[in-house]
Formats: sequence, structure tokens, C-alpha cells
Amino acid sequence: MERLDKLVSQRSSLTRSEARSLIKRGEVAVNGEVCKSCDKKFDSSAEIVVGGKSLGGKYLYLMMNKPEGVVCATKDSLEKTVLDILPPQYKNRGLFPAGRLDKDTTGLLLLTNDGEFSHRIMSPNKNVYKYYIAQTDKPLSEDDISLFRSGIVFKDGTKCKSAFAENLKGEGACRVGVKICEGKYHQVKKMLAVCGVKVQKLERISIGFLTLDIKLPKGGCRELTDIEISQILFSSFT
Repeated sequence: MERLDKLVSQRSSLTRSEARSLIKRGEVAVNGEVCKSCDKKFDSSAEIVVGGKSLGGKYLYLMMNKPEGVVCATKDSLEKTVLDILPPQYKNRGLFPAGRLDKDTTGLLLLTNDGEFSHRIMSPNKNVYKYYIAQTDKPLSEDDISLFRSGIVFKDGTKCKSAFAENLKGEGACRVGVKICEGKYHQVKKMLAVCGVKVQKLERISIGFLTLDIKLPKGGCRELTDIEISQILFSSFT
């Protein structure tokens, strides 16, 4: 919870004193209601409108091209997090990663302050598939690919849901594409390890039908369009 004058200042180019003046004049609405109290506190996801201009809706949805070396967490006392590298306008908005990527895994990461949306994306029961490209030490065999379809079992007895895997054509290093609808710890790396394949690099390319924007530099982010948000909630196995 933050003071209203602080929230307005954080989401705009206004100083705290300028924000207080606008609030007192009745030019600021929060969640559809005018508020003239500068010290009243609101959740960071509150919808704020100043002079008829929105400073951000109740919910925010971002696409990030996650770089290596940052962790998918809201806070970490030792490591830099994905929230630490967000542009200033997205700070203090109650954002969190919708699903996780390992510290050394790159690619498509969604950040939001909409818990229900995040659950819908990440729940295995919703069958929203995520596609990864792994650089590996060798290709998969046909038996390995069949094993992915039947459901790989880890050494501890954990069985993964049916997944899709393919060898990708191209010169140079071996590359394998993997599509899963779960988010178990180190899942893609562990699934490939069961097949005797070692992952050297891993990147997430898509979630549902939403594909990583190739124009986004590593560490860059942008807001999703309404169409893109809807694309996430549709998926395909093959």
C-alpha cells in the first residue's frame, strides 16, 4: 500500500508537490472515484486517472526478453531480479513473474499484477503450452521423441505430462525444440537429461500462441496488446 501522492508521482513526470495539488483540486480518480486525500493509501495495482488521462489500469501485462543472470523473483537479497531491471514507469506496480525461468535461461517472460491471469497461464490443467529452444550436445533419437509424448518420468518417480520434442534443422550446434504445459523445477533440462542429452543454452520462445517479439533486446520489455493477451490463452500441442 502506498500514499496516493506517491503513486501519482511514480507513474508520471509529476513531482510529489504537483501531485498533491492535483489531488486536492479533485483532478485525480482512483478505481473510478475521485479522491482528494493525498495520504490515503492504495494498492500498487490501483487504477489511477489524472485530468482524464489514465496512469495505468488496474492490471498490467508485460512481455520481457529475459537475459541471463537475473532471477525470476520479486525480491532477492543476493541476486538481481527481473523487477530490478524494469523501466521506472513499471516500478511499484505490484508486478510479479507469471511463471519462472531459471537464472541462466533466457527469452519470453510475462510479468503481471493479475493473479488470476497468472494462474490461468501456469496451471498444467489449463494446457497452455510453452515452447523452448535448447542448444544441446547431441540430437534426440526417435525413441527419445516418443518418450516425450508418452510422458517422461524423473528418477524420483515424478511423471511429466505428454510433451512435444523435435530436432531443429540448421548448421552449427545441435538444437532441440521442446513444448510443455507444466512448469516443474528445471523441467526441460531434466527431461532432456533423462534422454542423455545435455542442455548448453535454453531460451523460451512462446507461451500459447504468443511469440517473443524479436525486436525486444535482452532485458527489454513492453506492454502486451489486447490481441496478444488473448493469444496467450490459446495453445497448441503440435
